[in-house]
Formats: sequence, C-alpha cells, structure tokens
Amino acid sequence: MSKSGSSHIKASQSHISERVSALPPSGIRKFFDLLSSIEGVISLGVGEPDFVTPWHIREAAIYSLEKGYTMYTSNKGTPELRAELASHLESRFGLTYDPDNEILITVGVSEGVDLAARAILNPGDEVLMPDPCYVAYPASVSLAGGIPIQVPTTEENDFKITADDIEPRITQRTKAILLGYPCNPTGAVLSKEELTQIAELAKRYNLLVISDEVYGRLVYGVEHTCLASLPGMRERTILLNGFSKAYAMTGWRIGYAASDSEIVGAMTKIHQYTMLCASIMGQMAAIEALKAGDSEVEAMVREYDRRRRVIVKGFRDIGLSCFEPKGAFYAFPSIKITGMTSEEFAEKLLMEEKVAVVPGSAFGQCGEGYIRCCYATSLPEIEEALKKMGRFVERHRKAKNR
Repeated sequence: MSKSGSSHIKASQSHISERVSALPPSGIRKFFDLLSSIEGVISLGVGEPDFVTPWHIREAAIYSLEKGYTMYTSNKGTPELRAELASHLESRFGLTYDPDNEILITVGVSEGVDLAARAILNPGDEVLMPDPCYVAYPASVSLAGGIPIQVPTTEENDFKITADDIEPRITQRTKAILLGYPCNPTGAVLSKEELTQIAELAKRYNLLVISDEVYGRLVYGVEHTCLASLPGMRERTILLNGFSKAYAMTGWRIGYAASDSEIVGAMTKIHQYTMLCASIMGQMAAIEALKAGDSEVEAMVREYDRRRRVIVKGFRDIGLSCFEPKGAFYAFPSIKITGMTSEEFAEKLLMEEKVAVVPGSAFGQCGEGYIRCCYATSLPEIEEALKKMGRFVERHRKAKNR
C-alpha cells in the first residue's frame, strides 16, 4: 500500500474493541497470579472444593474413553444427560422441562451466564444484580452490550438483595434481574418468601430473571428454593446450574441452562458458533453424578458445615466482624478495624503471613472493607490461617492506634 493510501490511519489507534478495553480485569485472577509466585502459601482464595471428584464419577469418564466416546455431541448436549437433568429437576423441584428443546448443556455455569446475557440483551438494556456479586456477572452483561446495575447489599441485612432494594432501580430500560444464590462471595441465601417478593416484581414489570443456583446444594440449616418453581416464574426464568461445586467437578466444566424453548434456542445458537458442545467425557461423568452422587454431596456438605462454623468463630475471636453465611463455601469478614482497603489488606497478608484471600472490592463497591475467604480447604489449614491472620490483625490494629 502506498504512503498516501495509509495516511488516514492513526498511529495511536488501538486494535482492541472499546467494550473490551473498558472491561476491568478480574480482581480474583490478579491475586491468583501473585499467589503462584510465592511458596508455602495457605490459600483461602480459590473458590474450588478441595475434594477430588468421587471415584465412581471419574470411573464413568474413564469408561467412556475406553468405549471410544471421543467425538462431538449435539450442540445441546447428549440426549441422555438432558433426559437425566429433566428427571432431576422434576423430582427435586417439581419442574417439567422438555429435554429436547428446553435444556442446554454448557461449558460450566460461567458460559451459561454469558449465553443468557447475549441471548436476551439489546444494546443499552439494563440488568439488575446484587453488589457484591460474582465477578463474571457485570462483565458478561457489559460484553453483551447491556448495562449492569448493581444493587447495594449490606452486612446488617446478611448481604441479601430484596424486592424493596430492587424496585426503585427498575427503569424503562430494565430487561432482567440476575441472581446468584447462595451468593459468591458472601454466602448469603434467599428464603422462599424473599424470592417470592422478587418474583412478584419480575411479573409486575415483565422482567426476565437469570437465576444462577450452582451453590444450591451447599446450604446449612436452610432450604434452597429454586426460583423457577415459584408460581408464574418458570416461563420467565433462565435457570443456570452445574456440577462444579456440589460434585467437586470444577475442572470438568459441565453446566446447564433450563428455560423455555425460545430462550434455550437463542442460547444454543450462540453456543454452537463458539463452544460447539461440552466435552462428551464430562457429560458422561455428569450422568453418573446425577444418578449416584447424592451420598457424596451430603458428606461434603457436612464437612463444609463443620469448617464454616470454625472459620466464622475464628474471625470473630480475632476481632473481625463476620456474619454467618448460610450457603456456598465462603466467609466474608469485615477488615475495617485495620483501616486498610480490602486490596491493601489482601496484599499485605499474603506478603507478611503467606495467607491468600480475595479482596471484597473485586466483587463490587459494597465489597470494599471485606475479604472473601473460601473454607473449601482442610480444617488444619483453616486453623493455621486463622492463627496467622490473628497475628496480622493484631499487629496492624496496634499500628493504626499508635
């Protein structure tokens, strides 16, 4: 090309889209990258079970390889897994979905969030979600051309998002509500009554609800209510769930979406041009998990509950306010008594005591002043981390008061 033909191109012009350039990097991954360069760290940062996937589930995947199942599946996933999921949702929640047209197997629940946002949003559509919330929620909405509207929640209300919080923020541009419960990062749960009030709002204002229930099996002393099971909500809910958390299958990357055929069809259209299909070996393992994995799930939940009580008491004993999480496997203590920002606290704790946590600010403005601590790690490591954190808090609290 001649010089004259290329003179209109600006030398400083970026090749990256404005939408992606404006997107902040994940606050979680920043600390994982830092963590990988330091030896001997106790990690309370990774949101991942420390249990290995139960043997009979792994064996199902091994057997599938021995049988030569190494090919693509249908874009929507294997008919066998979709049928098993339809049966599971009916027996557990009384929900009826057509496995042929109303269930899609996704590459983890994170892909499900992305597909749901891209399938329903037009440029400028608003999506309401709690603050703090999982880091992928606002990012997925933004990448789909929508506008994430984070609704503040507070420790005083156990970080619950309520209908009273949501309604004043509904505008003509509001398209959907995005809920994740039990909540990552806070462990907050929503009762049937609280969900019913949110459902009434969705019906009154003709809103869709994207309901991420991947932690739904991990609850302590409370019942999990599936939003789509509430009156009038099946047709306006995009139910997302998966196998990562309850069955200790994070690396398998198997999730699913269930909704009416129009929405699932739209999500499948995007999925077929990007992921094509989820791993067939992972899908075979997921079938086994649904058929025979309940006893292991219950055992893991009992152990998480034991750790949950230890870590919450431990934080309170060292002077950190910490509400009692009723779901997932995260505690979300306040570190405000140190006078540090959550990011400063996390960085100094890692460098001085080799304990990794995630700053609450990674999950939204309302997470500032808190840290996310995952108790899906062994009890001895939790107890050692608490000793180190107690030392750290005492040292910095004294420094602040000098």
